[in-house]
Amino acid sequence: MVEMERRGIPTVLFTAKTFVHDADRSAASFGLPGLPLAVVPQPFTNQRPEDIHRMVDDAFDQVVAGLTRDVEAPERHEAPPAAETLAYEGADLLVAWEAMNRDFLQRGWSDGFPLVAPTRAALDAMLQGTRRGAGDVIATLEPGFGLATVEKLAANAVMAGCRPVPLPLLIAAVRCLAEPKMYLRNKAMSTGPHAPLVLVNGPRGREAGLNSGMCALGPGAPSASNTVLGRALRLVMMNVGHTYVGSSDMDTIGSPLKYSLCCAENEAQSPWEPYHVAARGLAREATAVTVDFVYGMCELHDFTSTTPEGLVEVFATAATNVAQLGTALWLIGRRSDPRYKTEEKEHNMLFICPEHAEIFARAGWGRRQIQEALYRLARMPFRTAMLNKEAKAMAASHPELGFLHDHPDLPIPVVETPECFDIAVVGGAAGRGAYFYGAGEPVTMPVED
Repeated sequence: MVEMERRGIPTVLFTAKTFVHDADRSAASFGLPGLPLAVVPQPFTNQRPEDIHRMVDDAFDQVVAGLTRDVEAPERHEAPPAAETLAYEGADLLVAWEAMNRDFLQRGWSDGFPLVAPTRAALDAMLQGTRRGAGDVIATLEPGFGLATVEKLAANAVMAGCRPVPLPLLIAAVRCLAEPKMYLRNKAMSTGPHAPLVLVNGPRGREAGLNSGMCALGPGAPSASNTVLGRALRLVMMNVGHTYVGSSDMDTIGSPLKYSLCCAENEAQSPWEPYHVAARGLAREATAVTVDFVYGMCELHDFTSTTPEGLVEVFATAATNVAQLGTALWLIGRRSDPRYKTEEKEHNMLFICPEHAEIFARAGWGRRQIQEALYRLARMPFRTAMLNKEAKAMAASHPELGFLHDHPDLPIPVVETPECFDIAVVGGAAGRGAYFYGAGEPVTMPVED
């Protein structure tokens, strides 16, 4: 809409009442506040055609007004900006700290858990974890286009409970978020439960105390460094990128994975090259951070299989979940960002436990063999794959596949290519792994600090 209005083409956006604040805030962020809206009672999703027609008819006067009046920026009634330094008082330090947490939560700066106070002393100590200058700009983060300076990242790291050592890992993770292929605007503003999965490889992760073994995704003391690093990235998305609930993050239900989802790869017990070497072509001695937005996760439990064929047959069943948006989404086209001419395939991440990885390795299977086997097995009838997809979208994206409508029982792969299954070795003893339903492609950045 913004781009069309700038080209002199009047536009109106049908917006459900729940999304009005989001639409207004987005228009302002994208450079044209006051874009006209036609407000309807409910979203058009899951509505009968006759109900959609009724809502459109009832909003017709709004449509006419929006198309015939100039776009005018509304009066701004936002709260004044906070002072550069905030002070909190109380009968003792604990009471003052509680007052700080209440105020930060009210302002929207908190994830809901108690925060560490980002005092000047704590911030200066955190900045010792990097050689970069406090004012260095790491990235511009959508959807609010906030400048991610080192000092801002450090402040959010303090609030999350990080030590200085992992700060370069957080900086690399933020660089992943800002990579155009990540298409962060979509993931930050969606009604889906997009959560950034952070996977760390290399010596700096071990130095930071990241857990790659038992209970690597938490909770508990062994995974404390994982938890606070993942939490810091979410706070950065909120407080730098302005991914705030109700004004940009419109997640229908939400997800506990969005608080923190972070671990290291268990390179010591992996029979293969580390993920950042095999999948990203980096040097083994390099430290790298991978961010992969995921919708959710499913257990990969198998205590009985002793062959690769048996394991991969079990794993494939996790992939055939058509209720997950990314399943067979390739049928209706790739996610794309026309501003940067980028496209991303739908990837899914598998965390294979060391016990299962050893079974594969004993039989001579590497990542490639697992990917190809999953691609052959993780299929579903075309009619099932299209249950929640628009046939018109498929016709536009893949006109050559129109014959499938005449063969609805033909099995269709759930991903576009075998490489869309990403594999890392994570976890401790016993045959349990995890399958993550992805939302696009993962992005990996080396730690350069």
